[in-house]
This record gives sequence, structure tokens and C-alpha cells, in this order.
Amino acid sequence: MPEQSIGAMLAEARQKAGMTVAQLSEITRIREAIIYAIEREDYTQCEDDFYRRGHVKALAKAVGLDPEATVHQYDQEHGGGPPPIRAAAVFQADRKIRLRERRGPNWTLALGVALAIVVVFGVVRVMGGPDEVQTADTKPIPGQKVPPAPVSKPKVAKPKAPAGVLVLKVKAKRTSYLDIQDSEGRKLFSGMLQAGQTSTWRSTSAVNMLIGDASAVSLQVNGKNVGKLGDRGETVRRSFKPSAPHPG
Repeated sequence: MPEQSIGAMLAEARQKAGMTVAQLSEITRIREAIIYAIEREDYTQCEDDFYRRGHVKALAKAVGLDPEATVHQYDQEHGGGPPPIRAAAVFQADRKIRLRERRGPNWTLALGVALAIVVVFGVVRVMGGPDEVQTADTKPIPGQKVPPAPVSKPKVAKPKAPAGVLVLKVKAKRTSYLDIQDSEGRKLFSGMLQAGQTSTWRSTSAVNMLIGDASAVSLQVNGKNVGKLGDRGETVRRSFKPSAPHPG
């Protein structure tokens, strides 16, 4: 007998689970029209293969099928998965991108010179230098020691994060499925992020993310926590752009 199609498998599993399309739509946040279409093997309402595979993954998980095996069968029925690309070409994980930065004043050298002046001034006083300091407007009192003028330490400018770079840091509290594409629709990462695992990516272009279980991961964008992404078992999509360049 021929193997069941993806749509037929999902419809049968949903019915065995005792769920209506409306209930499945509420669980997966996928519109009812799209679910009906997928069960009839009609994927025209999905924007592209990225969202088709994400919908199939979310629906299979919700009705109790093996998400990975279901997506694999979808790839087999529809010409295989997207062609692999080298992530290093557009999206390098845990690797710093060298950018041309404007160098500020050498505060270390300035601080060293200031400290040297203070040391020399102190040695002169200890060795019996003059105790009286006279300015143009005031005269010292005989026998009064004038303390040295305080030396202010220069403020060291805090380094700024590189402009035009998107830094994503994902930590899995529980094992969750991730699917990441760049702004041109090329797949950069697709698979399971294991519980306790942390991954960091840097990119100079916008990034689209699909998260299979929104409450299973925490996300930082350019060092800032994004906050709650969704409820347990909820499939969410997020898009992020690199920070704007600093004015020159």
C-alpha cells in the first residue's frame, strides 16, 4: 500500500487525538484555513518552504506525531530539504567580526604621565623642597605648608558595541526546535537546541527565527534580554535587524 501523505497523516492523528481544527489552531497559533489546506496537501497559503516546514513541524508535535520524522517525510515528498549552505559565509557563530573602529585618546598614556608627575612632586616635597606655593593673587602665610593640588583622573570612555551587527544569544532551558534564516531566505540553522546548551550568532543582516517551544528558551539581542517569547509548547516567529550604525 502507498505511504500516507503528510496531510492525511496529520488529519488522521488530529482526529485520533480528538481535536478539532479550531482547537489545533488555538494550540499552534496557525490559522484554521492553513491547517485545512495542509491536510488537503495544499501548501499555497504558506509563504515559502521555511514556513511550510515550520507549520508541519508544529502540527505534528501538537497531534502527537514525531516532528522530525514528519518533516523528513515532507522533504522526501516535496523534493528534499533546502540546499545546505555554509553558515560561515553569512552568519558565523561565536566568531567576532572585525570592524573598523575609531580610536579615541590614549587615556592609559595620559594617566601614566599624570601619575609620574604626582610621584615627582611628592619626592621633591619629601626631599625638602619648598613648602610655600605663591600665586599671582594670594600670598602664603609664613611657616604654613601648602598641600599639593589634587590631580583628577581622566575618564575612560566605555567601549561601544559594534554598530551594524546583530548578536543573538539563545539558551535552552528545555530542548527546543530552532529554525533560522537570513533576510534572503537562506537557511542558517535548523535543528534541536539541547537543554542547557547556549549558542551565540552574529550577523550583519536581518535574521528570521522560528522557535518550536517559546517557553523553553531565553533570548538576548545585542546583550538585552527579549523577555517572555510565548507560552509552553507555543510556536513563535521573531525577526531581528542589526543595530543602526553610530554617526561618524
